[in-house]
Amino acid sequence: MTKPPNRRAKINDVAEAAGVAIKTVSRVLNNEPNVREETRTRVLEIVKQLNYHPSLSARSLAGRRSFLIGLIYENPSANYIVDLLHGARARCREGRFQMLSHQAIGKAEEMERDVLGLVDQTHLDGLIVTAPLSESVELIKSLDQRAIPFVRIAPNEFEHESPYADMDDVGAAREMTEYLIGLGHRRIAFIIGHPDHVASGQRLRGFEAGMKAHGVPIDPKLLKQGYFVFESGLEAARDLLTLPEPPTAIFASNDDMAAGALMTAHEMGVEVPDELSIAGFDDTYIARTVWPPLTTVHQPIYDLAYTATNLLLQMLETGEVPQPARLGYRLVCRASTAAVSPKTRTASLASKKAPAVALSKPLK
Repeated sequence: MTKPPNRRAKINDVAEAAGVAIKTVSRVLNNEPNVREETRTRVLEIVKQLNYHPSLSARSLAGRRSFLIGLIYENPSANYIVDLLHGARARCREGRFQMLSHQAIGKAEEMERDVLGLVDQTHLDGLIVTAPLSESVELIKSLDQRAIPFVRIAPNEFEHESPYADMDDVGAAREMTEYLIGLGHRRIAFIIGHPDHVASGQRLRGFEAGMKAHGVPIDPKLLKQGYFVFESGLEAARDLLTLPEPPTAIFASNDDMAAGALMTAHEMGVEVPDELSIAGFDDTYIARTVWPPLTTVHQPIYDLAYTATNLLLQMLETGEVPQPARLGYRLVCRASTAAVSPKTRTASLASKKAPAVALSKPLK
């Protein structure tokens, strides 16, 4: 049998041609057991002949799944989100699932209502929860009440049985700090991430641990609050580089802010890395496209999302909670950092004309 001309094949066309029930076709397409091998082979051959591509509704005829999972995020860094979405979608495609991505906006309680509204209004099989939403105790409890399977990416220390994928932010920030100290830097500034993100505190702790381990004092004036966005890096660097004793190195807790610091240095005529070293965190696309390219911590964002999605699909398949996964990181040393030299700027830059920057803080 062939399908009528100029019409997309449907599941009932496959069932009729194979001489089986529609539910049998669905079971074959979902790779479910209890289907005779000769039946499975015949159905797959008809699928190929008719060039049939199953819809979500056809795949869910067995009544157990929608084959749709959701990924929710709030992180303001577009570069981070791109890698996150690519990793999750890649694993969804392999598992023949569709993914719905949703940005939660507003204050904590508003974001919680937003996420729960999404869960209540859709028929999701499961949910991928990213930071800082993965750090919300109230949201996690509400998801438990709805009995929806979920995984978390980069959660905090809140103990919960849900599987998660993360990396060692404290250790990574400490290692980058020690790398800068190894280059001879002692006046190292640190731009802290968004105050609502647990990772911001973890990276600050890593910076402090690295400085303490080498007996390097931390000047409070060299600690600046950022918000994980480019503009906050611009403003923080402007304040740092106009100090009477400016830093010889700036370590920003994400690449967007490090890129902002780099632009400020360019606008103020400060040579990077000859007069000032700048390092970031994440190794997102922007780290490789600015000049000079950024030394940074490679956070495996794509792999974190891929792994978290894989954990969710495992849980949906087996009904059991898989073990969490901790992924490794590495330092990526590029041209934005260098050893301290006689040219490294230590004198006051207050006479330099600093660019005016309007900081746009993301909604909390």
